Amino acid sequence: MRDALGLPPGDARELGLSLRGLTRLGDVFRAQVTSGIIPGAVVAIARRGKVGYCETFGFRDKAKGAPMTVDSIFRIASMTKPFTSVAAMMLAEEGKLQLVDPVAKYLPAFRGTKVAKSSSDAAPVPAAADMTVHDLLRHTSGLTRGLGTPNAVRALYQKEAVQSREQTLAEQAEKLGRLPLAHQPGTVWDYSVSTDVLARVVEVVAGQAFDSFLAERIWQPLGLKETAFHVPEAKWDRIAEAPEENMAADAPRPFDVRKLYPMVSGGGGMVASIADYLRFAQMLLNGGELEGTRLISRKTLALMTSDHLGGIRHGVTLADFLPGPGYGFGLGFAVRTAPGLCPFPGSRGEFYWSGVFGTRFWVDPEEQLIAVMMLQAPNQRREMAGLLRTLVYQALD
Repeated sequence: MRDALGLPPGDARELGLSLRGLTRLGDVFRAQVTSGIIPGAVVAIARRGKVGYCETFGFRDKAKGAPMTVDSIFRIASMTKPFTSVAAMMLAEEGKLQLVDPVAKYLPAFRGTKVAKSSSDAAPVPAAADMTVHDLLRHTSGLTRGLGTPNAVRALYQKEAVQSREQTLAEQAEKLGRLPLAHQPGTVWDYSVSTDVLARVVEVVAGQAFDSFLAERIWQPLGLKETAFHVPEAKWDRIAEAPEENMAADAPRPFDVRKLYPMVSGGGGMVASIADYLRFAQMLLNGGELEGTRLISRKTLALMTSDHLGGIRHGVTLADFLPGPGYGFGLGFAVRTAPGLCPFPGSRGEFYWSGVFGTRFWVDPEEQLIAVMMLQAPNQRREMAGLLRTLVYQALD
């Protein structure tokens, strides 16, 4: 059972989980499947280092009638970002980089980077400050992304295929260094390709391919068996798929995880099982350590899960990715800064992130709680994320 869940199983009642509340959670998810809102899902709740709830719902591949299984493999998209952030902080702890370092120190293409004159005019003007590694981690780099409210820089990103998987991290960084930034570095939080650039910094500093670094320094030490940038043929029958009816017309289409692309995207390229993500999240909850393996120090983890925005204004994409007031952003995660304000339950100090194809996790240190939801239904991800929060917290005794 431990192998299937990633963490030791525990008695739900002894872990402070209400059987009535868990039954309600399951009933709601089954109703979502029955009504066709989602094709299927896996939901797990862990407390105090043990899994008190793990349930599968619906289909792994609805078109084939294949039922969802605990060992299904999901495209986790932006839930890749916490791995990349941890990788960078490991190198910082080794004295190989500092967060205050200019990105150009490692990626010469960013020397002399210019900034777009305005959102409607990509004419370059001088940057008032250097983009730093800290900016990459907290999405204040001035970079943006190809999707979202149209503006001049996003149009350039689309024209230059900045987020194509048919390029390497090095090639992407060179391309981005030639393009103007959307904002002055350090002035605006704008969810962006910053974490892909951070992955390239990791490659340069570590002197090895990004995926190799993750495998040697994070995946293997933590015992993550399904986490990778593609799925080998022997595991193709475990890939969870998103039916077309669960994708809005403008939603990003899931990529083919059966092949390994040149781009090993640190911002959104990984696959994982729920068991693997539970182990990674437990390492975070433990302050950087799992079962005797320490990746980062507890003080570094505390730094990562603190708000790093302060008075920095939010870009236009904020509402799409943070659940409203009451949250800030740390070094790779959204961070809850207030018990109220947000319309969803949670605790001050809780941190989370999600993936565009429907995955979501959060860690609540106050409750010693981890919740992970794996599904592949892009146009239901926000609704299901809010629903899950309410259902998990109502199940706490």
